[in-house]
Amino acid sequence: MQPIVSVKNASFSYQNKEVLRNVNIDIFEGETVCLLGPNGCGKTTLLNCINNTLQLQKGQIMINGRNVETFGITELARIMGYVFQDHTAPFPYTSLEVVRMGRTPHLGFFQAPSPEDTEFAYSIMQDMGIARLATKKYTNISGGERQLVLIARTLCQEPKIVLFDEPTSHLDFKNQALVLHTLKKLSQRGITIIMTSHFPNHIWNLGDKVAMMGYNGFVAMGHVEEVMTEENLSRTYGVNVRIYEVMKNGKIVRFCSPDLDL
Repeated sequence: MQPIVSVKNASFSYQNKEVLRNVNIDIFEGETVCLLGPNGCGKTTLLNCINNTLQLQKGQIMINGRNVETFGITELARIMGYVFQDHTAPFPYTSLEVVRMGRTPHLGFFQAPSPEDTEFAYSIMQDMGIARLATKKYTNISGGERQLVLIARTLCQEPKIVLFDEPTSHLDFKNQALVLHTLKKLSQRGITIIMTSHFPNHIWNLGDKVAMMGYNGFVAMGHVEEVMTEENLSRTYGVNVRIYEVMKNGKIVRFCSPDLDL
């Protein structure tokens, strides 16, 4: 089976600072892959290279077997969506108008959205349980609600792949749960998800694969149950980490925490 995304010997530097060095990862259709690691290790840079916002100095990134650098902006947007870590609308659009902007890659030059585009955008909001926000100004809703609206806007593109950069960053506990629940639903629908995260505890409930990134490249990569170990987490974050297990409804639930006594 051909990977939907294949990163081959990828290297990238900001001026004299090397951020990615010979990175290799294959991601298959329908997988949820979490990039886990400390600030500055290159997680967001890798997403930006996959999205062709940044171009590699060495190596290649292939989308369905084709070099991402050969895609036009609109062509790539029909395949891949990107939900950024933070977003501020320059004008007080309604949430429905923000979601409908996701139809842009499917419109002709100077073509305005049709009533069908509006209906499609609203149907996505309904499916996500945020139709109540449709008439509210995007600038007046909460951070968690804005994140859900941005996810809905990305789904309006009808992408096969969605990139998420720290989707739960700056959100309170409830809104983190809402966003993670939404990501899980997207995964169940067969959408390929590549996301960065600072929160290891989210990964057990969400990811199929995890790629742990340190400052010198990948520490470990593979299935969540195999890779999420105390040793790998400790190497990734440079602090002793302990994993704990509890039994809930006959199922083992895992979570981790820094070991502050060592």
